[in-house]
Amino acid sequence: MTTPANITTIYKICPRALWHEAESAQVFRGAPIDLHDGYIHFSSAEQAAETAAKRFAGQDDLLVVHVNSALLGERLLWETSRGGALFPHLYGVLNFSAVTKVEPLPLGPGGQHIFPDLD
Repeated sequence: MTTPANITTIYKICPRALWHEAESAQVFRGAPIDLHDGYIHFSSAEQAAETAAKRFAGQDDLLVVHVNSALLGERLLWETSRGGALFPHLYGVLNFSAVTKVEPLPLGPGGQHIFPDLD
């Protein structure tokens, strides 16, 4: 699949503890679901809230990791997933050199995540 031309930043929702483990190695190998599926799951800005609701409902102490997709090269593929939409999947590890920002993803009073501004 081809990369949507207008998307330069993709997002990984990650438990804080898992991300901090990866920080010491300066490489993120993925969450358990990523390791199981053989690639790291990401979302576009438009997909992130739905991903949080579907995969991380009620979870706190999460982070949203901003990644420059242009730095991932051919290992990043946009593949058909949920509802026929194209989702970014990284085949390989995420090097921290592609990470542009890491922000908290808190739960709001209604149990929905409160997202920072996404590009």
